[in-house]
Amino acid sequence: MNILWAPWRVGDVMEPKDEGCFLCEAPAAGDDHGRLVLYRSRRVYIILNSFPYNSGHVMVAPLRHVARPEDLDPEERLDLMDTLALATRVLQAALRPEGFNVGLNLGRAAGAGIEQHLHVHVVPRWAGDTNFMPVLAAVKVLPEHLAATYEKLREALAADQPGRSGGRP
Repeated sequence: MNILWAPWRVGDVMEPKDEGCFLCEAPAAGDDHGRLVLYRSRRVYIILNSFPYNSGHVMVAPLRHVARPEDLDPEERLDLMDTLALATRVLQAALRPEGFNVGLNLGRAAGAGIEQHLHVHVVPRWAGDTNFMPVLAAVKVLPEHLAATYEKLREALAADQPGRSGGRP
C-alpha cells in the first residue's frame, strides 16, 4: 500500500469540531491569514477552502449568516456576484486554470456540508486534473500547500485591487 502524507491536515482532522458556524467565525476572528480569509468587501468575503477539491478552491460567502439566496438583500446579492467575478479573475491571474466549477449546494440532499450559511464554491480546473488517484484510489493529490496558494492569491488580489489594504474597503 502506498501512503501519501499531508501532515498539515492533522489539526483539521483531530481537533474537536466547533458547534458554531465557521463561516461566521472565520471573518470575525481577526486573523485573516490564520483563517485563510483572502478578501472582504462590505457584505461578502472570500475564503480559501481548508478541504479543497483542487488547488485554489475558494468559497465566496456573505458576512451575514443566511442560508439561501432569497435570504440575501439586494445589495448582498450584487456584492456576492461582484465578489464571485473578482474571485475568478484573481484565480485566473494567480493560478492560470483552464476553467472553473462554480456552484451552490443548497440543503443536505444537494450535498451541502454547511446548510446554515450560504456560500459559493469556486474550483479552478485544469485539463487532466482528475487522474488515476481519485478514480482508482479515492485519493486527491494537491500539488501545492494551502499556505503557498493563499500567498499567491493575496498577491493577485493586491495587484487586482491597488490601494486596498488587505482587500478591505
